[in-house]
Amino acid sequence: MKTLGHLALGVAVMAGALSFVASAQNVISAKSGLIHYAEGRVFLGDQLVESKFGTFPDIKENAQLRTEDGRAEVLLTPGVFLRIAENSSFRMVTNRLIDTRLEFLSGSILVEADELLKDNSVTIVYNDYAVQIEKKGIYRFDSDPAALRVYDGEVLAQINGKNQEIKEGQMLAMNGELKLAKFNKEDVDALYKWSKRRSEYISMANVSAAKSVQDSGMGWYSSGWAFNPYFNMYTFIPGRGAFYNPFGYALWSPFAVYDFLYAPGFYNTGYIRTGGGHISRGVVSSGAHTTVGATRSGLSGTVASSGGSVRSSSSAASSSVSSSVSRSGGFSGGGFNGGGGGHAGGGHK
Repeated sequence: MKTLGHLALGVAVMAGALSFVASAQNVISAKSGLIHYAEGRVFLGDQLVESKFGTFPDIKENAQLRTEDGRAEVLLTPGVFLRIAENSSFRMVTNRLIDTRLEFLSGSILVEADELLKDNSVTIVYNDYAVQIEKKGIYRFDSDPAALRVYDGEVLAQINGKNQEIKEGQMLAMNGELKLAKFNKEDVDALYKWSKRRSEYISMANVSAAKSVQDSGMGWYSSGWAFNPYFNMYTFIPGRGAFYNPFGYALWSPFAVYDFLYAPGFYNTGYIRTGGGHISRGVVSSGAHTTVGATRSGLSGTVASSGGSVRSSSSAASSSVSSSVSRSGGFSGGGFNGGGGGHAGGGHK
């Protein structure tokens, strides 16, 4: 947590020293399967995936991504992340946004769905099962023993012509049947914790990226990916409003981030609270730091400082994030905005 606090502070300082808005960039991909981050030994086919500034490999249809002592984060449809654990693999069956379908082969993967856009679809196939993501949430697939766990959200599982809705707190043993059981959502491992940490980085990068889009006057007509060069990573920007993702971190649209964090007389003085999963303006606080309401997933969009106090990841960067840049232009119809960039860290723990 100290590392995240230092990261947010460093970005705020750097953003204050640099101020410009990048010109609009062409959409660089309208397909799922961008390898956003990799650490350790990760292979695309037989090729070792290496972290290079400005390079984000694409997983083509029928290509296989596998890990040895490593893990990776893959961007699927806008707002949907796939994170793969060590000694795991999957194959990209189709990478179209309207029908993203991948075959889970071995090990463990976790899918975080922050938003499912209209006409976008994500399906995970394992043996004879086809599992369609139906709502924002957190979904875990394991091969040994074979099981699907729904930490949050809802999916539709299909096998042999039969369907089964699987909801939060339910587990499906993928042994050829559709029998459900409950599981302990608090019993999490390294993949879940790493995924949550990556989700926090996405939230932190969202603030300055959304503010930069607002400052630039560029149109942002639908939710999508945008590149934040100061974090050297893509982030997700909603098309409108603001909400907490399934891990409990805040995501802001360009207008919402200005309205809540930068409006005159409100800068660094308000707090955020939940209300039906969305963010609403709270009362004025007199403290030195913005206070953030807690959710069932923890403190939403927050970073703990070394002194033990809590800061919003939004406010941690807000001292100067208006000058931090998102290399994104007008956006419509899903996909990616912006230019290439380096990989953002996560620490292999």
